[in-house]
Amino acid sequence: MGITERKERQRAELREHILQVARDMVMKEGFGALSMRKLADAVEYAPATLYLHFENRDAIARELCVRGFQELLAVLEPAAAVKDSAERLSRLADAYLAFALKHPETYRLIFMEDPKLSEGLFQDKQEGAGPKSFALLVRAFEDLKADGRALENTPAEGLAEVFWAGLHGIISLKLTCSGFQGAPAEALVKTLVATLVHDAKPARRSR
Repeated sequence: MGITERKERQRAELREHILQVARDMVMKEGFGALSMRKLADAVEYAPATLYLHFENRDAIARELCVRGFQELLAVLEPAAAVKDSAERLSRLADAYLAFALKHPETYRLIFMEDPKLSEGLFQDKQEGAGPKSFALLVRAFEDLKADGRALENTPAEGLAEVFWAGLHGIISLKLTCSGFQGAPAEALVKTLVATLVHDAKPARRSR
């Protein structure tokens, strides 16, 4: 390995180390605890070294958001492989909820911090994990509509948006209002799915 290749590998390894330490800090203490100086102390490098890899704290946060969406997509994909459209939507909802409750700080960073942090993550329709995650929901509602189990006059994209908004609302309530005496999140998600999935229409008999 040449000197140039070795330096590039070391640079990539340091960048990855910075991100990992930043992620651990956010997971343990929340996004508000993340600062370039505190992060520099944690990785044992001068703050100036961090600025060689990231413009500022928000640049680190945006990278963590990208990775958070990738993790969310990886959780949703197995559920999206279920053939039955109604069961698939239920599995998608369960997977989404499980991800948010298992990784609350990641979820907060993606959806509940400064909107600028996740700005642009839905722009890349081909490669972005955000659009790919949404596409899984749209496809589920397209199949539900084809099966006669979703509102006929509402586009699949609109139903998917309502579904995602409902999931986000339930999760946000549980993460920010822990003292609220309501039904468990799992029960609320089941109600949400049941509201959007209709009984299959009987097949029309040929005359």
